[in-house]
Amino acid sequence: MIWKHDANRQGRDFFVGDLHGQLALLQAALARVGFDRDRDRLFCVGDLIDRGPDSLACLSLAFEPWFHGVRGNHEMLAYQALVEGGRDWRLWLMNGGEWIEYYDRDDVRHRLIQALERLPFAREVEVNGYRIGMVHAEPPAAWSMIETQGTRHRHDMLWGRTRIQCHDETPVSGIDLVIVGHTIVLYPVRLGNVLYIDTGAFHTRQLTLMDAGEALAWKDSTPRG
Repeated sequence: MIWKHDANRQGRDFFVGDLHGQLALLQAALARVGFDRDRDRLFCVGDLIDRGPDSLACLSLAFEPWFHGVRGNHEMLAYQALVEGGRDWRLWLMNGGEWIEYYDRDDVRHRLIQALERLPFAREVEVNGYRIGMVHAEPPAAWSMIETQGTRHRHDMLWGRTRIQCHDETPVSGIDLVIVGHTIVLYPVRLGNVLYIDTGAFHTRQLTLMDAGEALAWKDSTPRG
C-alpha cells in the first residue's frame, strides 16, 4: 500500500506531475535540471500512461532504479480493461487507452502487471528532516490511515477530488506535505499541506517538475487556489 524512502544522501529528489505518455517533455525537463540517474531520484504522482504518444515507454519507467511512482487511475483503468475486458475495455479506450492498438495486448498486459508491483498507492520520503507523502489523487484525513485503513481509502487515492472541489485547506495529519496529481491546475496549488502539481502536460505541454526543496518551500507559503 505504501513504500517509504530514507533521505537521499547522494543526490537530489524531484517530484513530477502526471506524465500521460509525454516522455519527450519529461526528458527535456530532466535535462534542464541536470538530473543524474546514478544519484538523483524522481518521484511521480502517477498516470504514466494514456493520452500521450509514448505511454508504453512511460510505463516502463517503473522499472528504472531512479524512478519511484505511485499508481494512478489510468494504470488501474488499463489493468481492468486488459484483465477483465468488456465495459472496462470500452471505458479505457474512451479515456486515452487507444494507444494499445499499436502493441500486442498480451505483452502490454504482462508489462502492466509487472509495473503495478512497483507502483504502490502511496509513497513517503524523508527530505531535510521532513516527511513528504505522495498519492495520485487525494490522501485520507490522517496519513496513518493508509497503513491502518488502506483498502477503505483506495478509491479516493486514485480518483478523489473532494478536497480541491471544496477548496478544503484542512491539513492531512501525521505528515508534513502531501504531493498529488490527478486534477489539472494552471500552476501548482496548495490546499492545507496538500500540493497539486498536475498541470495537464498532455494538452498544455507544461509538465511540472520541482525539486524537493522547492516542494517544501510551498509547505509554508501563502496558499494559491
